[in-house]
Amino acid sequence: MNFSDFLGGFREFLEASPVLRIEDGERYVFMSDLHMGDGGDSDDLQPNRELASTVLARWYLERGYTLILGGDIEDLQKFKAGPIRRAWGGLYEIFDAFAARGALWKLVGNHDLALLREKERRYPLHHGLVLERNGRRIFCFHGHQASRLFAKYMYISDFVVRYLSKPMKYKNASISSDSRQRFKAERRIYRASKRLALVSICGHTHRPLFESLSKYDSLRWSIEELLREYPGASPDRKARIAQLVDLYSKECSRLGKAELRWGLSKSLYEEKSLLIPCVFNSGCATGKHGMTAIEIEGGRIGLVHWAREGSARPYLLEEALMKDSIDGTAFSRYLLKQADLDYVFARIDLLGKE
Repeated sequence: MNFSDFLGGFREFLEASPVLRIEDGERYVFMSDLHMGDGGDSDDLQPNRELASTVLARWYLERGYTLILGGDIEDLQKFKAGPIRRAWGGLYEIFDAFAARGALWKLVGNHDLALLREKERRYPLHHGLVLERNGRRIFCFHGHQASRLFAKYMYISDFVVRYLSKPMKYKNASISSDSRQRFKAERRIYRASKRLALVSICGHTHRPLFESLSKYDSLRWSIEELLREYPGASPDRKARIAQLVDLYSKECSRLGKAELRWGLSKSLYEEKSLLIPCVFNSGCATGKHGMTAIEIEGGRIGLVHWAREGSARPYLLEEALMKDSIDGTAFSRYLLKQADLDYVFARIDLLGKE
């Protein structure tokens, strides 16, 4: 795929998307890739059913957030709409509550594009959404638009997943499990966002990104900062640094050789040493250890991880800037990263020049 062709299509996509002007006193949460199924063993969201429902109802709805569902909410490549709606009636009621307040935006992804064929839709559907703040644009979309594989083999992929994967009860195999294709899609979004001087918030790859940095990149930065601190630290602090470096190093190793092959530097998408903070990814709601989301509040953007108490990976407990719990439940919110949007756009403007 020629980048200039992709950039032209991306610009048209951006300009055709509805615009929502936002204020610093408002709250927004971007969640994607729920992959709701029929409630059975092949339903990717089933293990996190209680977590997803509780977080949406008891945290985001009660606190007045606007919910942006970023695509692949229903998995219509593996299941029909009827069984999905019957299996997830309670979650749809929560969506309805957001919609009743005018606080729901539903974007489509490659797994729920079939919703566009329905004559009667439960919610308005969009391909993208632009959040405009102080004249700057934050572009929300699913992300499959950057996948060459999807664009070229969409119908073949749909056939394979629907008629082969479901009977054999395979989990969905897609770009989220292909590190090379994931990297290429992210790089296209990165380059287009940088060229247009905007922030993109997407999903699709199931890999959380904050300021264009992956989990591996963020951990590497943390390790480097700890190593710089180590020589002048007190004996007790040195012992603690040694523990953290060991913990973070093991987590980096866990990511696997296939992942590291495409992320061996802190600048994933170009040769320059300074990465432009223009791409954010919400990850997914189907993780084995919880779910992730992107939040915007008070002029700041943050990456959060939600998990059942005791199930989060050890490094998250150390990396988190803040931990909150939902009263009367076993679920906790870990704020992993946060930045002022003004700072993010300043870096885009000052570092993004060709």
